[in-house]
Amino acid sequence: MDVKIYTMTHKRFTPPADPIYVPLQVGRAIHAPLGYAGDDTGDNISRLNPYYGELSGVYWVWKNETQADLIGVCHYRRYLIDEEERLFTKEKLSALFSEYDILTSKKLRLEFPYAYGFVENHSKKDLDAACEAVSALYPAFYPLFAQRLQERLTTFGNLMICPRPLFGEYCAFLFPIFSYMDPLLDLDSYDDYHKRLYGFLSEFLLMVWCEYRGLRVLECKVGLVGEKKETGSATARLWEKLYEIGRAENSADVRGLIDDAKRGFLALHEQRPDILMEASDIHGYLHLCLQALSIAEHEWEQNGRLSFPLDLYGEQLMRYMEKLNRALIRTARGCAAKEDAAVLADPALSREALTVSLRLHCPETDPEAFIARHFS
Repeated sequence: MDVKIYTMTHKRFTPPADPIYVPLQVGRAIHAPLGYAGDDTGDNISRLNPYYGELSGVYWVWKNETQADLIGVCHYRRYLIDEEERLFTKEKLSALFSEYDILTSKKLRLEFPYAYGFVENHSKKDLDAACEAVSALYPAFYPLFAQRLQERLTTFGNLMICPRPLFGEYCAFLFPIFSYMDPLLDLDSYDDYHKRLYGFLSEFLLMVWCEYRGLRVLECKVGLVGEKKETGSATARLWEKLYEIGRAENSADVRGLIDDAKRGFLALHEQRPDILMEASDIHGYLHLCLQALSIAEHEWEQNGRLSFPLDLYGEQLMRYMEKLNRALIRTARGCAAKEDAAVLADPALSREALTVSLRLHCPETDPEAFIARHFS
């Protein structure tokens, strides 16, 4: 069996040693060559990469890969992995495809219906254009698509492995949707992040298409190599701000620093809403920074002073908060460990810090009742 898993990339990286993983530079028609095969030969849409993201590579594979029995799509920092958290090998895949039709990422459970989140991060006109395209091109598929838009599941990353004929069938379904949408939208007026509209939509479309086709899907773990650059930058900025807040000497400084930190994060999040995704914030540090910032704001508003230990810097603060959250979760669930009592006995833990943390990590727990029971 001939297996090729194309590893989409826009930067140099260290590819897996297994030769079934084939680096493919996407958007090479408009960027400097990296030394890998590119998506700018044969039948291609390489110049449309700003709108399609990794899909310009998916299109190239569809039109130009004619030999492989199994075709896969992964990213230079995201790979489908098996239950032992290892990269798939040719032998493992050969055995799986007697049982399954396609491998994808595990479904993500969203906080809100997919349609709500999509409109919040993109726009209603983008979603309306997608709905019009799907309804016009695939009327039998549309009811399921519309139903799933109101639910809270999606796949991410356009990660998949499947037989070449099925890969071709999916691509023949997918790309006409975007061709239909093109004249309905002015993507050139979007910023670089939002221009990649088609790449975002296809993540959801893959999930619904697999269901519509009645495919036997193996949902796989995703191995992540390295944090998204924008997420790391946002985290580093908040580390600096939190440290400044913790060392501020007067009230005007504290209030101004909190507001400045919030404005800076919200401005970046508006440009790059993906920085908070689980697949971007792989260590959870950005979420922990926002928790610490919320604690600082609530303490300052209620007490006019800070007690939370923001003078801890960077990863020290992250370790402290991870211990706090673990202790709260285990205590709320009635399975506290010995070390949890010591963590929760820290005098730095104000009522505001406990309330914010419980609301984030134990939403089923009443903070007032919890605090009265454990801290009275």
